Amino acid sequence: MNIKELGAEFIGTLGLVLGGCGAAVLAADFGTGGNGTSLGLGFVGVSLAFGLTVVTGAYALGHISGGHFNPAVTAGLTAGGRFPAAKAPMYMLAQVFGGIAGALLVFLMAGAPEIDNTAAGAFASNGYGDLSPNGSALGTAFITEVVMTAMFLIVIMGATAKKAAAGMGGLAIGLMLVLIHLISIPVTNTSVNPARSTATAVFAGGDYLPQLWLFWVAPVIGGVLGALIYRGLLGDSEDDIA
Repeated sequence: MNIKELGAEFIGTLGLVLGGCGAAVLAADFGTGGNGTSLGLGFVGVSLAFGLTVVTGAYALGHISGGHFNPAVTAGLTAGGRFPAAKAPMYMLAQVFGGIAGALLVFLMAGAPEIDNTAAGAFASNGYGDLSPNGSALGTAFITEVVMTAMFLIVIMGATAKKAAAGMGGLAIGLMLVLIHLISIPVTNTSVNPARSTATAVFAGGDYLPQLWLFWVAPVIGGVLGALIYRGLLGDSEDDIA
């Protein structure tokens, strides 16, 4: 295992959590201006922040590790024949620890706040039921995370295929992540990434930790499903690893 690959996955996932979750915690909403207009990025701005972190991370670090930054992506690429299974566990560990490090930085930058872990979306965490931004039930949250992650992997597999437009993969993947967040922030606060969900749940605590299983199981199922769909219906054998 190349230590540079693990370092790139650690730093890339740290950057994703710092950029995306940092935008949600620090800049999504900080009151109203003098004329009553809302200040802050809102969920559209947070969606863009997540996409931008993936775009920048993909171009800065993708040539080192492939730029997964997400255990569901690693699982999907493995199932889709694009990544060796022997490397997957260490990649996932690096991603989880990178995510937690990114969440720690957000926590410190926010001034180590008291977190109301009974509130929906506390510390940019993912949840269902009372912890969902719109009160979405477990089943709704599960379906959303599976479908969104499956679509994410289809785009990743297509955008990184050998016949795809050279150099455009990172942009396509980042824009897809923006779209995913625009759709699913109201439902689950958008995971599609178990490392990102673990990182924020560690700091939110409370019922976010017992709910964390969904944000591992559903994205991994979705990632594998999306990769298999792409490989079976759209893929080319020349993209498979040797």
